[in-house]
Amino acid sequence: MGRVEAYRHLGINLDLALEAHEAIRGEQGGEIPGVSLDEESFDIANVKTVQVLDQRGSSIIGKPPGKYVTIESDVLRINNKAYHQELSHILAQQFKKILPFKNSNDSVLIVGLGNWNATPDALGPKVVEKSMATRHLYGKVPEELTNGLRSVSAIAPGVLGITGIETAEIIKGIVEKTNPSVIIAIDALAAGDVSRIGATIQIADTGINPGSGVGNKRASLNQESMGIPVIAIGVPTVVHAGIIANDIIESFIQQMKQRPPLTELTKELHPPMLKMIIDQVLQPYSNSLMVTPKEIDDLIENTSKVIAMALAEALHPAMPEEVANYLH
Repeated sequence: MGRVEAYRHLGINLDLALEAHEAIRGEQGGEIPGVSLDEESFDIANVKTVQVLDQRGSSIIGKPPGKYVTIESDVLRINNKAYHQELSHILAQQFKKILPFKNSNDSVLIVGLGNWNATPDALGPKVVEKSMATRHLYGKVPEELTNGLRSVSAIAPGVLGITGIETAEIIKGIVEKTNPSVIIAIDALAAGDVSRIGATIQIADTGINPGSGVGNKRASLNQESMGIPVIAIGVPTVVHAGIIANDIIESFIQQMKQRPPLTELTKELHPPMLKMIIDQVLQPYSNSLMVTPKEIDDLIENTSKVIAMALAEALHPAMPEEVANYLH
C-alpha cells in the first residue's frame, strides 16, 4: 500500500508537516489547495517552508494553519564542531524570522518536553540543560551586564508518568507566575522515514501536541491553551516499525513485478493483506513499536547542542559568535 494509505491503516500521525505535504502531494499528483512550499539552499542544509494558509489546506494536510520550517542537513550525524556551528547559525536565522518579538524586553520560556530517562525522548531536557537562562540576573546584577541579553527561563517538566501532572498544566502555572512573552517548546518527534532521523529539524509557529507521533497524545501547547505564542522545535528520533515493514514489503513487490513468473503473487498483497501481515509480525506491539538507531546518544547530544547554540544566538543580541563556549 502507498505511504498515505499505510499511515491511515497503521493509525500514524505525521509529526513533520513536510512529510505530510510530500505524501499527500504525491498521492494527489499536484499541489495542495491552501498550502504553499518555499525552498532555500545553503552549503550544508536545505530549508523548506510549508505554509498552511487556510482551513481548507489544514483539513487536507492535517496540520493547523501556520508556518512549518524544516531544516534538512546530514551534518548532525557528523561529529564536526565547525559544521555544527554553521548549522546553528542557519537555524538561528530561521528562529529570528519566526519569533513573534515586539521589542527587546520580550521574555522567553524555553520548555524541554520529554523523558530524560529515555534517550530518544531526551532531546528537550538536553536542550534545556545546555541553554542560557538569564531571567534570574535581572534586578540582581548591574544593568550593564544584562544589556543585549534577553530575559530567558528554562524548564524540563518531565512527563505525566513521572510527575503525575499534565505537562500543559505545569507550563500554564509557570506562565501565570513568570509572565513570559513567548514559549519555545522542544520535543522529539516520530518520522515517517528513517532518513529523517538525525537529519531534520522542524520549527513551527503553531505550538505542539506532545506525544502525538507515537500515539500518546497529551494536552496541546499552543496560543489558545497558553494565552501567548508557542514556537515548537521538533526533531525526529524514532520511526514506527510498521512503516519500515511496509516499505520493505513495497520494495519487495516492486522488485517482483520485474520478474514475470512471480507477478501473480504480488497481486495477492493488497492493502488489507499487507496490514494483516505487518500486524502479525509486530505482535504484540503492532501499534506501538518504535525504532531508533544505535547512534541515538550521539545524535541527541549533537542536535541538542546545535539547537541550544541557535537559541542563544537568536535570543541574545549580545551573544558573540563563539556561542558554544558559553553553553553548559
